[in-house]
Amino acid sequence: MTKNLSASQCLCGYNSPVKCPRSSGILLHPTSLPGRFGIGDLGPEAYRFADFLYAAKQQIWQVLPLGPTGYGDSPYQVFSAFAGNPLLMSLELLAEEGLLSSEDWSEGPTFPEAEVDYGAVIQFKFPVLRAAFERFQTKARPATREAFQSFCHQHRGWLDDYAQFMAIKGAHGEVAWNQWDSSIALRQPEALKHWRKKLAREIECRKFWQFLFFKQWMALKQYCHARSIHIMGDIPIFVARDSADVWAHPQLFHLDTQGNPTVVAGVPPDYFSATGQLWGNPLYRWDVMAASGYGWWVERFRAAFELFDMVRIDHFRGFEAYWEVPAHEITAIHGRWASGPGAELFEAVRRVLGELPIVAENLGLITPEVEALRQKLGFPGMAVLQFAFGSGTSDCEFLPHNYSRNLLVYTGTHDNDTTVGWWNSAGAGDSTRRPEEVQREREFVLKYLGVDGSEIHWAFIRAVLASVAHLAIVPLQDVLGLGSHARMNLPARANGNWQWRFASGMLTEIMQERLKELTVLFGRAPERKEG
Repeated sequence: MTKNLSASQCLCGYNSPVKCPRSSGILLHPTSLPGRFGIGDLGPEAYRFADFLYAAKQQIWQVLPLGPTGYGDSPYQVFSAFAGNPLLMSLELLAEEGLLSSEDWSEGPTFPEAEVDYGAVIQFKFPVLRAAFERFQTKARPATREAFQSFCHQHRGWLDDYAQFMAIKGAHGEVAWNQWDSSIALRQPEALKHWRKKLAREIECRKFWQFLFFKQWMALKQYCHARSIHIMGDIPIFVARDSADVWAHPQLFHLDTQGNPTVVAGVPPDYFSATGQLWGNPLYRWDVMAASGYGWWVERFRAAFELFDMVRIDHFRGFEAYWEVPAHEITAIHGRWASGPGAELFEAVRRVLGELPIVAENLGLITPEVEALRQKLGFPGMAVLQFAFGSGTSDCEFLPHNYSRNLLVYTGTHDNDTTVGWWNSAGAGDSTRRPEEVQREREFVLKYLGVDGSEIHWAFIRAVLASVAHLAIVPLQDVLGLGSHARMNLPARANGNWQWRFASGMLTEIMQERLKELTVLFGRAPERKEG
């Protein structure tokens, strides 16, 4: 690992000496890739997208959390903070390994091309993945079995609990763990022994799927590295209530004796919602975590840096202070600010792992104390260009002329509308602003960027790439110039998110060359030896 480099100097891979002080990239979650099996995966289309990034001289591929999703399909509410999502595995790559054949999926349905129908994908894909496990059980070569056992041993710190959790959850009709038989919900030793024996084959299957996921992901990551592309991942600050993490470590969370949260996470009313956002995640007992030297967080970061070269911490401000809401509330309005662990947590992680290639998501209600923490740790913050024009004044921190170098800038994030969608709705979204306020914002955009608005997405892309910020990320929807139908997430909406996919053929050579030209023009292209 490169030591003694500030985050502004080096946002490189864990155990990697690569420096990338000025670069750009694309935000695209793998579920949004094209493909014939209803959901983007880690197969051929992922490699084609990496080739597009390489040809366009992009150095970063940013993804959302890769964990196994549950109700609502959100990658920010997953069954494990450590595991990978089996739905992302490529059936085609499994066929190349001899674990599947085309006959295993020949009876599959016709899936929509432009969105993920998660229910249909789950019903189709999990039986096919079970067929791969059965083939492994009967026909695997000794080398493959040895690699699987090695993986299980290496990841036993989280894998055993996760595989048991998922198997027992299935045996209980997929209900949340605190609705299981009380003996296993509360992890009584005899109950754990009973369920391990009863569900041994299912537990082994769940471990095998993780082995396959990590194998496919690491191969894709290596392919990207060979093309000077780094992977940026995402660490949500909180974990899901119905997760292996909470079930296996209840002492680390504010729970009652039945496993129900007593207080939950959220954010107060803001730009996105007049009633705030009630996330519902159980909150950490930071005193207990501190007493153990933040060991759970050390392992979480260790796992993240195995998957990613750098990470964005979602809701970084919660490490300074977080919005605590009583569990019985139905909105986030009646909460309070509670103190987080501050720099102590990151210092504990640094003592074990060394320098941390982290970007801090510091959007929303950010106080001087939050900024002081970020600056003390040396983490780059974030700026979103869509947020820059509402005030109509030149002192807004999100305007490019006010950017610092130690910054990651976006046209928009996964929580924003697409730039074209934002522009066509006049930036109003679901806010309560008056029409004249919206009009003033539009006029300021045109005047500031010096454009007529006809290609607003390219004007935004040019603005962030031209800025002094070390890192610039553009959602693929903005490169494609897509409208609101391609929005990835609308915060506070329970369903209908995380579904967007792009189709094969959308990424044209013209787009590639245009992005490449701007990247080279503004000094964000990597230094590559040709030939």
